[in-house]
Amino acid sequence: MLIDTHAHLDDAQYDEDRADVIKRATAEGIEKIINMGADITSSYKSVELAKTYDMVYAAVGIHPEDADKMTAKDDYILAELANENKKVVAIGEIGLDYHFRTDNKEIQKRVFIRQLDIARQLHLPVSIHDRDAHGDLMQILKNEGRKIEGVIHCYSGSVEMAKELFKLGWHIGIDGPLTFKNAAKLPDVVQMMPLERLLLETDCPYLAPVPNRGKRNEPAYVKHTAEKAAQLRNMAYAELAAITTENAKRLFMKE
Repeated sequence: MLIDTHAHLDDAQYDEDRADVIKRATAEGIEKIINMGADITSSYKSVELAKTYDMVYAAVGIHPEDADKMTAKDDYILAELANENKKVVAIGEIGLDYHFRTDNKEIQKRVFIRQLDIARQLHLPVSIHDRDAHGDLMQILKNEGRKIEGVIHCYSGSVEMAKELFKLGWHIGIDGPLTFKNAAKLPDVVQMMPLERLLLETDCPYLAPVPNRGKRNEPAYVKHTAEKAAQLRNMAYAELAAITTENAKRLFMKE
């Protein structure tokens, strides 16, 4: 059994066949799916999906691309959503993105820190988006990440950065790009990392792994990323599946 620890099943791309997508995930041995919020609207949708489908759990949060829009009221909304729903298991997707936006770095950092504080107060882990912002991310985690657990989603950093993250107690999430020919440093990270820090993700509907690259991604495809990771570690698929599933439950599902 596998757990997809980062999905966006609330996306409009699933409006016509969401139930079928979830059935296919079950058929492929996916035990649980954690659906991420990216703004207030999608956070509400994430909670509703968790209420509708037994295997779906929710995270709530504001993505860095929407950091400008986060109001003081939104802090309370996120906290209330997480407090009132037992199937909300994380604050996410939060973080920094300097790929598309470099004009609002200070706003992104402030909003990120605010959401880290929400997670700390609620004793919830976080799912962190980091794109072209490695230096600022590490500084914030060292200064503001104390007493918080979580995962760097769709990891794109170096082996050296990964080692620093592991020292701080963080997990990394691997997605479809691990299976790409231009996977760059990610295979090296997967080969050297402590297995107890590894989580599997799809980021669906984005980043579908080979052999489905270029198509709409879905939770069932997380098995292809797991297969590649097992190959890189020279271990049985079933063993890697068991370890990553236990990792996900230990981080997100403490009940």
